[in-house]
Amino acid sequence: MRNADHPGVSEMKLAKVLSALADPLRLGVVYLLADGEERQWGELDAPVSKSTLSHHMKTLRSAGVTRTRDEGTRCYVRLRADDLEECFPGLLAALLSAAPADATPVGLK
Repeated sequence: MRNADHPGVSEMKLAKVLSALADPLRLGVVYLLADGEERQWGELDAPVSKSTLSHHMKTLRSAGVTRTRDEGTRCYVRLRADDLEECFPGLLAALLSAAPADATPVGLK
C-alpha cells in the first residue's frame, strides 16, 4: 500500500466518518486503537480474511478515522483521535463511551 490517501482535517466529512463507523468490525478496530498506540496490521486479530480486513482498514483511512504508514514491508495504523476531535468535537468520546454490544471484537495476536 503505497501513497495511501489520508484526507486532511478540512476534507473530513461527517457523513463519511459516520458511515465508516457504522460497521461493527470497523467500530471494533476503533475501540482497539482508542488507547492511542500505533499497531502493525499483522497484530490485528479480526474474525475476517486478510483481504476483508484490508477493505475495512481502507474504509477507515479514506474517511479520515485512521492514519496508515508503511515501513519497509510492514504497515502500521493508528487512530486519528486529535484530528477527529478538531473536526467533530466530542464525537469520538461519545462513541467510545457508548460501547455498543454489537461491535465486533478485534484483538491483538
